[in-house]
Amino acid sequence: QVHLVESGGGSVQAGGSLRVSCEGSRNRYKYSEYSVAWFRQAPGKEREGVAGIGCDGSTTYAESVKGRFTISKDNDRKIVYLQMNNLEPGDTAMYYCAAYRPLVCRATMSPAEFRYWGQGTQVTISS
Repeated sequence: QVHLVESGGGSVQAGGSLRVSCEGSRNRYKYSEYSVAWFRQAPGKEREGVAGIGCDGSTTYAESVKGRFTISKDNDRKIVYLQMNNLEPGDTAMYYCAAYRPLVCRATMSPAEFRYWGQGTQVTISS
């Protein structure tokens, strides 16, 4: 069982930066074998994938965040980070991380593949 906890959300002005973190539980499992992704959902909108990182270190990003967001993974500490720069009001949403253990390592943002989900952390960007 993998328990995920997000942190680091908050409120910043447009153009600012935030780093959100997703920490995995300290149970006995190899975090290096898991693929992790960040999703977000704004009020009245559908959930969308933001960034994903495979167990092989490969990454994928939504077009809207390419060049601004960076996902990284610390397997020893069981933490995945999402560094968000040049934030825009349109980035305002609840951010969730999710993880699953794939048969083949790859980065993905397909929600149906992810078995474990965190509770989310709110990111609010003011203009």
